[in-house]
Amino acid sequence: MHAEAGKAQDQPPTVRTGVGRRALITGGAVAAAGLGAGAAALALGGEVRGGDVQGGPGRTAAAPEPSAVPFHGERQAGVTAPQQPATQLLALDLAPAATSDGRAALRALLGGLTRVLAEAAGDRPADARLRDGRPAGLSSLVGVGPGLAARLGLNVPPALLTELPAFPGDRLDPARGGGDLVIQLCAADRWPLSVVAEQVGEAARAAGAAVRWTQSGFLARTAAGATPRNLFGFKDGTANPNGPEAGQWVWGPPGPHEHGTVLVYRRIRMDTAAFAALPGDRQEQVMGRRAGDGAPLTGTAEHDEPDIYAKNPDGSYLIPATAHVRLSSPRLDGGARMLRRGYSYDDGPGDRGLLFCAFVRDPAQFTRVQNRLAARDALNAFVEHTASAVAYVLPGAPEGGTLGEGLFS
Repeated sequence: MHAEAGKAQDQPPTVRTGVGRRALITGGAVAAAGLGAGAAALALGGEVRGGDVQGGPGRTAAAPEPSAVPFHGERQAGVTAPQQPATQLLALDLAPAATSDGRAALRALLGGLTRVLAEAAGDRPADARLRDGRPAGLSSLVGVGPGLAARLGLNVPPALLTELPAFPGDRLDPARGGGDLVIQLCAADRWPLSVVAEQVGEAARAAGAAVRWTQSGFLARTAAGATPRNLFGFKDGTANPNGPEAGQWVWGPPGPHEHGTVLVYRRIRMDTAAFAALPGDRQEQVMGRRAGDGAPLTGTAEHDEPDIYAKNPDGSYLIPATAHVRLSSPRLDGGARMLRRGYSYDDGPGDRGLLFCAFVRDPAQFTRVQNRLAARDALNAFVEHTASAVAYVLPGAPEGGTLGEGLFS
């Protein structure tokens, strides 16, 4: 369900949006998501350890709480801002066209999306439904899918933006995944997401594109600074890369793509009833963590790094060989870490689970982890992957600029 990222941290740090998750968000949203200060510090290149935010050299960074999440910047706020309690994902498809016409349509679409998202994130949105005396607190990201990039010859990270391979156990519905563009909207509640998603759909239609799929998600109510729980009742997102690690594993390499990243999205149905029927100690063996405090079975606190090689006197591993935490450990993958910002979803009886959203420099990192999980994870008996998408998350847009300007160079 999620990759264990060795270092402790609040929600995705600096690379929640790369090293810039510290977007700003309304105080209520920060409290609900339980991540504000940590994300902000990471964005500034600091770290979070055991809940403490370490700012730049020798100082503690406070979490800014501006009136709105700035849209413009080097990196998109949908990755750099603190994780918010509600999300809406959408995928768009452009109409088939010759390369030149397709590029023109994409330029028009990205221009329309930039206007819609920048305006909605501002203090005075034009849509009266977003003017209720307080900012919408919207953060967003726009990414380009591998099919569109290849079809139009777009300037994306070479050899990195590719479709994921098929994994054992996948039950993917093509109508719920993929897409020429993937957009993620996040806010403190569902209302602004519904309004802005409508505006995104209108901008898409104006540019000759159509909505392929949509998916809403939410976080559990969580105390400030605490890690949200998933629908199995376990903390999800305990460890994410710190600032320097995000620069190595999440954001692109120095050059034209250094402010972009790759989003890997998986819609994972969870059999919550079957998992809840397990004895509590068996649940913890499946996960490799304790349900109460989130500590690994080899530790005493949530942010202790799991010791996947520790053994019992009889030679068995303290964290079982099939435990989710063990198989997703960065120690099995050269230290590579993903920035994970998952959400729960509930689409009715029998269809609820996790929206796994991870940001990586190279999606092959996710593929390596998922191959291990698909082969041996004890959690496989309780989860099923039903949709998938990959997208290159564009660098941010400067004031007066448009998202995706570098795609056509």
